[in-house]
Order: sequence, then structure tokens, then C-alpha cells
Amino acid sequence: METNIYKGIELLLFFVLLPVSFLFDWHPAFKIAPTLLGFIYILFLLKKKGLLKFTFPDKNRWSPFWKEVLIKLAIISIITGGYVFFVAPENLFSIVIKRPGLWVIILFVYTFLSVWPQELIYRTFFYERYESLIYNKWLFIFINAILFSLAHLFLRSFLVQVLTFVGGLLFAYTFKKTRSTTLVSIEHALYGNWLFTVGMGEMLAFPGAE
Repeated sequence: METNIYKGIELLLFFVLLPVSFLFDWHPAFKIAPTLLGFIYILFLLKKKGLLKFTFPDKNRWSPFWKEVLIKLAIISIITGGYVFFVAPENLFSIVIKRPGLWVIILFVYTFLSVWPQELIYRTFFYERYESLIYNKWLFIFINAILFSLAHLFLRSFLVQVLTFVGGLLFAYTFKKTRSTTLVSIEHALYGNWLFTVGMGEMLAFPGAE
């Protein structure tokens, strides 16, 4: 039987030591191999718990979800749009205007190959596996957000760390309320794709319009 100590060590290995290891100038094999093994291990546990399959939320969850998310998206849009306008006005919606094909590819790849796996790992798996270790739900959300931000250390960007921490708080809170990987993935995709759309891609170490 898995103990809390076992789970604590597991959390430390997968969510702290592994992301930090990407900062070291090691051979790629020493980064790729443990990452793949960890991902397979997590998928195995999710499958074992029956959490790997796609589930469609009950219809009564959609209305309150959209009301809350659209309000948050409006606030995020105003803040980030203003940030790009004042810091790098030449980037404002530049990828949509100059490279619409790349923009569409980024939206697709980010949504299905980045957002969904991230939410499976950092919300679905993380809550299922470690929520019992921390009884204070707000502390748990904060820790989840810190570790989610830590996962983006390899991009070596302070702005990315700030945005992923804030995003981690929002996503962890949404998952806490809905227990839906689908809903939290939609929220994550909306905010992330907006950042690319408004012109923050290059600031976040992703392809831009140039």
C-alpha cells in the first residue's frame, strides 16, 4: 500500500527535481528519458483510476463555467492587451495579421498537445494523488500553482513564471470547483491562446510574427 511518504517523495521527484534538472546543461537523454518515464508512470496511474478517458461535463455546469471564465478572460484581455500596447506595440495582434497560418497551427498544437497533457498531469493527476496530503485547500491550490510555474523553468523567462503561477491559481481553483479536466482545459486553452493572439508569443519564448 502506498504511504503518504511514498507519495511525498514521488511529488518531489516529478514536480520539483525533474523540472529543475532542465536548467542544467546535461545531455538531452538525461532529460528526455526521465520525463518520458514519468509521463508513462502518470498515465498508468490515471488509467488505473479510470481518469484517462474523455468525459463530457453535465449540462448544468456549462452556464456558470462560461459566465465565470468569460469575465476572467475579459479582465485578462484588458491587462495583457494594455501590456503589449505599452511595452511592445509592434507586436499587438501581429501574428494574426502577418502570419495567420502559423497562428492557426499554434492554436491547434497548443490546445491539444500542450494544454490537455498539462491539465491531465497538474490538475487531474495532482489532485487525485496528492490532495489528501494537504488538508488546507487554499494552500494546496497555492502549491499546485507554484509547481505548475516551476514546470516552465526551462523557458528561462520571468514573465512566463509569473503568468504560469497566476494561471496555475486559476486552473487549480477551477478544477477544485468542477473536478472536470475538460472544463479546466478549455479555460487554460482560452487564456493561453489569447496570449499568443494578442502578441505575447515572442515574450513567452514561443514563435512570433517575425
